[in-house]
Amino acid sequence: MLQPKMPQLPRPNSRRRVLLLTIAALSFSIASCGGGGNTGGTAAGGGETSPAGSSSSPAASTSSSGGNGANVSLLGTGGTFPQPLYQTWFTDYSRKNPGVRITYQALGSAAGIQQFTQNLVDFGASDVAMTDQQIAKVQRGVVLLPMTAGAIVIAYNVAGVPTGLKLSRQVYPAIFLGTIKNWNDPRIAKDNPGVKLPNLPITVVHRSEGSGTTGAFTGHLSAIDPTWKSQVGAGTTVNWPTGVGAKGNAGVTQLIKQTNGSIGYVEYGYAETQKVPFAQLQNKAGKYVEATLQTASNTLSAVTLPADLRAFITDPSGANSYPIVTYTWLLAYKKYDNANKAKVLKDVINYGLTQGQKDSARLGYVPLPSNVVSKVQAAANTIQP
Repeated sequence: MLQPKMPQLPRPNSRRRVLLLTIAALSFSIASCGGGGNTGGTAAGGGETSPAGSSSSPAASTSSSGGNGANVSLLGTGGTFPQPLYQTWFTDYSRKNPGVRITYQALGSAAGIQQFTQNLVDFGASDVAMTDQQIAKVQRGVVLLPMTAGAIVIAYNVAGVPTGLKLSRQVYPAIFLGTIKNWNDPRIAKDNPGVKLPNLPITVVHRSEGSGTTGAFTGHLSAIDPTWKSQVGAGTTVNWPTGVGAKGNAGVTQLIKQTNGSIGYVEYGYAETQKVPFAQLQNKAGKYVEATLQTASNTLSAVTLPADLRAFITDPSGANSYPIVTYTWLLAYKKYDNANKAKVLKDVINYGLTQGQKDSARLGYVPLPSNVVSKVQAAANTIQP
């Protein structure tokens, strides 16, 4: 086991809300334009803002060597799931180390893995761990580093229906399959006595790009529903049976907020800070559980992180475990040509694993247990110039 039950953790605060409002506006504008044009690149360090990059051809960062890692630029690409936390870490680190500039482009986990594999970035980020086949394609070697974790919630917008709607293990896969089409379906009403459900079509909102959040969510659906597994399956991209797409966790959150009758899946902190209702989900033990930092911590406590630091939590056990929780990984190369760059990246990683963990709970993420931090630090120390 990773650790005993953790103490109650605070909910995200207003700093996360400010970050998400900015991210949401950017992500939704991209989705509205059909994914063309500029991306959500943000830079930390020296007060600079990076130009938006292309999801297909970003330039790898350059750095000028300096004493003790000064004047180093790092470029990373990856998931939107950890973006508010990573941006906080990178900004704070650069403020304390003025010669370091870190740019993180939240283009989705699939883009993060692709550009990392193509040697276009200094680090990647993904909400699903790379597979053996993907790792084998990276000539410089791969170090997978789980940096934080979080819950994926099923958020909805139905006028007059409060947060906490109960969805069973039979119901929510059927909604995303499109076989439950209306909010007043008897299968939803059965578990929600006293809730007035309207005769309103359900609009499913899903990710429009390759996404680790999608990978974790569809992995869970495949684990609990044979029909989903055989007809759709798991992956960072799938052929959705129904619904409309939006870019990023922020884009999905905004589209749900704007669409009465909608339902979709997003990282917990996005729903919490944007005040979007989300469901209580029935877990493996048959209990309906609300997503909180505590119930997500319960899930992590029931899972052993293996030596390769890859844990796929598809259907966790435990009466008080929330059923959809994932680690999110930073992807580093084993070997870097630039010694300063390797040194600074290792220092940034250590900052996130130590001082940065203090930011996790207030931004809606689960702080890593101390024994996991130790494992990740040991892995990060294998990075070589």
